[in-house]
This record gives sequence, structure tokens and C-alpha cells, in this order.
Amino acid sequence: MATRALDQDVIRRLADHSLTLITELQTTEGAYPASPTFSAYVGYCWLRDGAFIADAASAAGAAESASRFFDWCARTLNARSDQIEGIVRATNAGRPPSGEHMLPARFTFRGEDGTDEWWDFQLDGYGTWIWALGEHLQRHGLVAEPYREAVALTVDYLLASWQRPCYDWWEEHAEHVHISTLGCVAAGFQAVLRHGLISGERRTRVEAELADLRAHLLSDGVRDGHLIKWVGSTAVDGSLASTVAPLGVIDPASPLARRTIELLEAHLTVEGGTHRYLGDTFFGGGQWPLLSCFLGLAQDAAGDRDRANELFDWAASTATTDLDMPEQVDRHLIAPGMQQEWIDRWGTVATPLLWSHAMLLRLGVQLGRISAHRPSITPEGNI
Repeated sequence: MATRALDQDVIRRLADHSLTLITELQTTEGAYPASPTFSAYVGYCWLRDGAFIADAASAAGAAESASRFFDWCARTLNARSDQIEGIVRATNAGRPPSGEHMLPARFTFRGEDGTDEWWDFQLDGYGTWIWALGEHLQRHGLVAEPYREAVALTVDYLLASWQRPCYDWWEEHAEHVHISTLGCVAAGFQAVLRHGLISGERRTRVEAELADLRAHLLSDGVRDGHLIKWVGSTAVDGSLASTVAPLGVIDPASPLARRTIELLEAHLTVEGGTHRYLGDTFFGGGQWPLLSCFLGLAQDAAGDRDRANELFDWAASTATTDLDMPEQVDRHLIAPGMQQEWIDRWGTVATPLLWSHAMLLRLGVQLGRISAHRPSITPEGNI
């Protein structure tokens, strides 16, 4: 069932509200809060979420905001150079640190570790931030010099660690190697090569490791012609759409992309709303607007703009009367009996979620439904 196309004035107001939320809630340090009110997220910025938010802000014309986020990433990682170098040395010596001693998935706004317990060892954000940085620099003609040290540290960390099991996008299943995570790492490696962010021996190593990673992804990450949730699985996950677009790891014209998109539609998407995965119980396992937007980007890249527009309209329809977009909605819950348990634990669903607003912007700009206002660029490449 197709979602009714929304009035363009509604889209304009939602887009304006989304970009305002992202830029006004950005902290003085440059971090993007995941959600300003949700109890489990308050005070934290995820590298993964933040990178996709920055990419959307950059694409929508808020280039200065995106640059401030990448500056924050660089400062945060440069401050951890000793820790990163220690992880790399230990790993290369055959003594990889345990997950709790690896870099975290999320940081406080000051770039520090959190004090509460979390499912922290995730690699996806480290690939995603350098992918998004490369897109931003190219999009706005900016110089890479301020970021080279942080990019090199990140690359070394990923070269040493990408084959390890870790938590996925959803902070689950640390015992597996997740295909969306491999996609994020591959996108980061592709970006540093494409945009000349590294050189010399490090570049040579990335070229070799990227070839190995892609071979691993295309063999152990595929079953029956489609990408799978993790190595050894047969299921799909809504995050897999990102490997097609916007990350560009899987050729959108390939049979692999087409088959993966088909299964994401058939198994996880109802009336335009995409679930994370079958069996999801988080807040009852609802539909995520940001995943519908990722699927829309993949559909558009694969040539189905009509379906991409339908997915955009569904995602936009989840906004509240105040134009705030939630993390998920409960229109077609997979596990309705689990919804109240999460509400009792953390409160109602995160609303607004900046990542949801960001992905609506990113897809809307791609489809021409949302205007991108380009800032002026100085000859030196600074905003």
C-alpha cells in the first residue's frame, strides 16, 4: 500500500524544523546529541549517528555545522592517540585487547568515555565518520589538512580490528561479524583512497585490506544472492540498505543490491515503514523512519525513484504535530508484548531523534523534495 504524497508546504516546514533541530542542538564542542530528552541517550554523541547527521547537514547546506562535527571527531580521536597506538601494537603482537578496552561507540560531548554501562565496542562509527568526512570535503571543496592525523589514527585502528566480532548498529550480538559494520569500514577505506586522505605505506595497506574485506563481505556476507545480517546468518537487517546507498559499497545496479533490496522490502517493510530485523523486541519492534530513508536512498540509487518517494513520504508521516521525528513508531509492532517493558525502563520512544531528522533531510535532498542551500566557500576552501 503506497503512502499518500505529502503537501510540499508540509515537507518544507518539516525540513526547516529538521535542519534547525540539528544545528541548534549541536553542542558548543561540535557534537550532535542523539536525542535531547531520551533518558538513555542524553549527554551522548555516537560516531555513527553523528556521521550520518553531519552528512545530511552537509548535503542540506549546513556545511559549517558539519565541519564543526568533524572538528570534534578529530579532537576526540587525536586525544586518544596513545590508546589507539597501544591497541594497534597489542593487536599486531597477537594480543588484541578485550572489547571493554577498545574505543567506545559513543562519547560525552567533551569527547570522554561515559560513566554508565553500555554496549560500547562497535567499529561501524569509525568507518562512517571518515566516509562522511570525505563526502563533506568533496561536496564543499574543503581542505583535508586539519583531519589527517585523526584519519590516520582511525585507519590504523580499523586495519588492526576490522575482522573482529563486535556489537552491531543496534548494540546487539557482540559475538558476530556484522555485514553492515563491514560495509561501514569498507566505505571508510574507500573514502580515504578516493579523497587522498592517506599516503605512502598506509595507503598501500588500506588498498590490500580493502580488497580482503570486500572479498570477505562478498563471500561470507552473502547467502542466496543477498546480503545477510551477520556472517553465518540467513536473515536480513534494515541497516544493510546503507551499503548500497549512501555508503556506495555495493553497486546499486548489481544483482546483489537488487536482491537485498527486494528482501528488505518483503521481509521488513510494511506500508513504507521498515523494521530493524525480524525478531526485534526493542520497544516492541516498531518501524524506524531512518531505515525507511536508508531503503529509499538504496531504491533511488537502484533506479526506483517512485518507491524512494513513497518511502520518503512514509518517513515524513511519522513526525508529530510539533514536527519532531521519533526513533520508531508502533504501527506494526513485531513484539507488542515487549513495548511496555522498555517504556518502564527508559520512558517513551526517543522523540526527537536527530538521526531520523537527518536521514529525512538526506533522502529529501537526493530526491529533490528538499532544497539544499549552499554556503559560499572562500578560495582557501574554508567556510
